[in-house]
Amino acid sequence: MDAKKPYVIVIVIQLINTGLFVISKAAFNHGMNTFVFIFYRQAAASLLLLPLAIVLERRNAPPMSLRLFTKLFLYALLGNTLSLNMYNLGLKYTSPTVASATTNSIPVVTFFFALLLRRAQSIIHLCLSGAAKMAGVVLCVGGVLAIALYAGPAISPVNHHRAFGGGGGGGHESASATTRTRWVKGTLLMLLSNATWSLWTVLMASLLREYPSKLLATAAQCALSAAQSLALAAAAAGRDPAAWRLRPDAGLLAVAYSAVAVTGASLYMQAWCIEKKGPVFLAMSNPLSFVFTIFCALFVLGEVVHLGSVVGGVLMVVGLYSVLWGKSKEHDTLTLATAMPTPASVQQQEKKVAAVPAPADSSSSDSEQERLASIA
Repeated sequence: MDAKKPYVIVIVIQLINTGLFVISKAAFNHGMNTFVFIFYRQAAASLLLLPLAIVLERRNAPPMSLRLFTKLFLYALLGNTLSLNMYNLGLKYTSPTVASATTNSIPVVTFFFALLLRRAQSIIHLCLSGAAKMAGVVLCVGGVLAIALYAGPAISPVNHHRAFGGGGGGGHESASATTRTRWVKGTLLMLLSNATWSLWTVLMASLLREYPSKLLATAAQCALSAAQSLALAAAAAGRDPAAWRLRPDAGLLAVAYSAVAVTGASLYMQAWCIEKKGPVFLAMSNPLSFVFTIFCALFVLGEVVHLGSVVGGVLMVVGLYSVLWGKSKEHDTLTLATAMPTPASVQQQEKKVAAVPAPADSSSSDSEQERLASIA
């Protein structure tokens, strides 16, 4: 059972992500302001994480300098506030299917930023692994273009009754220029959101080496992001008190779900999976969310799914696995190169062997003992 546990956990993680796509979209269809939603989500997550961080890591946490606090503030702005607000605005303009499809670009974009910031293990050479990774980047770009620019035939839902009701469909319901513009804008916003999130993950790797208290760093960024999101929401919602009102509908459910299931349970399970099986294992499970979301759209939500979204999602999945395969081959090559002895290491080993004094000859030692015995 222990061997199967990581596989069960990643399925649960992707089901939680699918629920986030679906419930958030339902909340926006009911008229909830996306900026207000992010403020409530980050505030609820802060209330959940800060007490845990203070209790569990307060004693062992290193002191926080002004320079480190400034870094946390900027990283919270980049990876939480801007990324989440662009993502939810993109989700409002498109559909859960597009959201789950574009998520597969995150590992690819992360690799691209790691290469630009010289944090990749090696520069891409004209080899098979390098070609596979570059092909993955190209396929992901092609998938984004397919989603944004190609609608294609509609796949009618099996269930024609909307599970959450509300207005606003799954995207491309109307062929008007306004709808097409919103769709393209939403897809590009999601890609930009994934790019900022990917850059944040690369930057966080160095920050956690400087400040290893992961839970405190996460809780601090949630609290800083809540304050930043409050300013954004106040500017976006204006003086409309109705935009801030939480009613017992999909909006309240989305806030509670994102705080407890996503920020609480899912982040812990992701950390557990990365510790047990590594980050590649978790990244390889991302396409499951895409499959689950299409199933929910057709069988539960009653939304129309267009062929362009499916084709774009498949291209991104193939691009994801191409990059992961390239990284795996590169890792195997580096491991083999490390294990093979180099001429310098061989020469150094020969010098060590030559420096060891040779043992005395046993026959000469015996004759010496006989000579001493005869004298005695």
